[in-house]
Amino acid sequence: MRFKIILTLISWSVVTTVVGQSFVATGKVVDKSTGATLQGASVFCQNTTFGTATNAEGIFTLYLPNGGYDLVVSFSGYETISQRINSSTENVKNLVIELKQKDKSLEEVSITVTNEVKDGWVKYGDFFREQFLGLTENSASCKIENPESLRFFFSKKKNRLKVSSKEEIRIINSALGYTIRYQLDSFIHEYGSGLTQTTGFPFFEEMKGSEEDSTTWEKNREKAYYGSVLHFMRCYYDSTLKENGYKLELIRAGNEKPRPLLNPYDSAVYEVMDNRDVELRFPGKLRVVYSEEKPEAKYLVVNKLAAGTTIQISVVDFADAIVIEENGYFYDQKDLLSLGYWSWEKLADFLPYNYEPK
Repeated sequence: MRFKIILTLISWSVVTTVVGQSFVATGKVVDKSTGATLQGASVFCQNTTFGTATNAEGIFTLYLPNGGYDLVVSFSGYETISQRINSSTENVKNLVIELKQKDKSLEEVSITVTNEVKDGWVKYGDFFREQFLGLTENSASCKIENPESLRFFFSKKKNRLKVSSKEEIRIINSALGYTIRYQLDSFIHEYGSGLTQTTGFPFFEEMKGSEEDSTTWEKNREKAYYGSVLHFMRCYYDSTLKENGYKLELIRAGNEKPRPLLNPYDSAVYEVMDNRDVELRFPGKLRVVYSEEKPEAKYLVVNKLAAGTTIQISVVDFADAIVIEENGYFYDQKDLLSLGYWSWEKLADFLPYNYEPK
């Protein structure tokens, strides 16, 4: 099966201490039509624990470690928007975010003409959970607290399943020690192609626990981190792929046999830009081999691979060039399609961009 996952953030107020090099993002959130300030709007960064709410004047302030982020702003009754920012963004200390009110009539028409499945969670709940959270060891320790908020729509003509939610989905990840608040924007599964596309707005909060809990969470987080997309992007940015157990191979169009990429920092595929960001561009698919950790046993069984397999293999299909920033954030994320082991790891194994192994 092929999976494409695009994650954005839904807001939740948090207080965060930032160490090391950082920058400040400040601004105002207003109604696009009237210009009125919006108090209590949620402002946060994609896939991090950094978030806040606007004050009585509609103003927000976020202190962020250097790197790139998708700044996401949401307010009840308004369309959620996102904007890419970093320390070099123009007017990053004086942003004006304009939110547009939702068109309720279009939402009502959309719901009216769609076939909702009665008792959808009973029929499709297990399938949704597998596609949304995954089938990994960590997913077994994840719980969706409010499944009653989910609505399931099936089109027999298109052989397609859609899922929406009346409110944010609340997920408890007891394996990694995070509470995730997820506003589902779109979940679509095409049964014909096997392609699942999920877009939405998750926000991570650190769970509180005993010292033993913290030790277990850190151990599990490190295991989830090494070999992940986040780890890979940081290693490519730092030019430390080989030292961290990565080997790359190219799969050119019309030739499925992979060819070793002897120098992953060759100017033909890799460029350090003036602002120190890294641009990657490949004339085909990239096969990523990670040798520092074995695949999970269940992955081998599901994909009918040899039980003695000792490496994790992922294939990345680039629709266009991508740019990596120093915290591992990359854009545009819609231009990257992950297959193989990285498609096996879903929300239950994701870490926020501000995670750092101890």
